[in-house]
Amino acid sequence: MTEGEDVNEESSEGLGAPSLGAALEALLIVAVEPLSAVSLAETTRHPVADVEAELRRLAQDYTDAERGFALREVAGGWRYYTRDSCSGVIERFVLDGQQARLTQAALETLAVVAYRQPVSRARISAVRGVNVDGVLRTLQSRGLVEETGTDPSSQAILYGTTPYFLERLGIASLDDLPDLSEYLPDLAELDAVLDSVHAGE
Repeated sequence: MTEGEDVNEESSEGLGAPSLGAALEALLIVAVEPLSAVSLAETTRHPVADVEAELRRLAQDYTDAERGFALREVAGGWRYYTRDSCSGVIERFVLDGQQARLTQAALETLAVVAYRQPVSRARISAVRGVNVDGVLRTLQSRGLVEETGTDPSSQAILYGTTPYFLERLGIASLDDLPDLSEYLPDLAELDAVLDSVHAGE
């Protein structure tokens, strides 16, 4: 190993990354806000001028390689953005995700919540006859269902529908839901089912 290689290896180890460029990329990826050249210089322990030059080199390299992302200087700092030329595929990805249909299990669970709210996870499971933990998480992530409080007696979390649910259905309130009460078990019946489950019957 030559003297020059020793110097490079020590410099790389002190930096905590294979190179200054790699260090800047790693920092910018994990940052939630634009990072200034001064801040990046302090973290990498390199002169500000060297950091600025490396940032501009990286930005140009991404452009020359027609990468799907760009490195831009904005609001006094640097951050990554998706490239304008990729807006079409980004838009399709976002819209497809929003328009993805709910599964049958999700629709059934949503119906139980809508008509029996506020309702606990155990009561929903009793109606559907299956575990609904995963389905409830999906409905919450879609913004259709939310936690509304806890049951005073059991301390179980209660669930209800959101304003977004009403918006998606195009109705003003839950009173506008069609009458399906005859198809759903009475709450007293649900209590009996739950009592039987807890009793091991």
